[in-house]
Amino acid sequence: MGHNDGSVRGAGFGMMLLFWVLLIGVGTWWFQGFIENQRNPNTHLVNAVTGDGEPIVLERSRSGHFMATGRINGEPVEFLLDTGATYVAVPASLADQLGLERAGSAWFNTANGRVRGDLTTLDEVSLGGFSATEVRGSISPGLEGEVALLGMSFLNRFDIEIRDARMVLRPAQQPRGAHDESPSRP
Repeated sequence: MGHNDGSVRGAGFGMMLLFWVLLIGVGTWWFQGFIENQRNPNTHLVNAVTGDGEPIVLERSRSGHFMATGRINGEPVEFLLDTGATYVAVPASLADQLGLERAGSAWFNTANGRVRGDLTTLDEVSLGGFSATEVRGSISPGLEGEVALLGMSFLNRFDIEIRDARMVLRPAQQPRGAHDESPSRP
């Protein structure tokens, strides 16, 4: 009985060890997702599809900012929505990854002072099922990391409402007949 007793104990120990390894692995995976969701609660927008006129609702991150994952030229990009930025500002390293072409340089006033950067045109920028083409952008060497600032060159296409921990973006309403020519009278 001693030989069988040892193999049963070994199997029991192996099962208990497997249980704890799986529990720690699943717990780590869940906790990582929880932390990421606190940093950017709007990652789901990268693949969102909206109907015409449907608003985009963003939740404020734990740090108090509105972060969202969208796309530049079809590639997923994490955005910090910045109504104070004139252009969609892309860090230089991300611009290189996306293959953005530089179209002249300019000076920009940033939170960290005045910096020289490059102008570019983004073929397409999308967020939450909305996309815009030929969006003015800047390549900013002063930006660190992989987060782009989603500025007014994209956001000006929306009516923006901020209440508590939510930002609602609705397609901008254009005045009736703004693009129609007035009918001529005889």
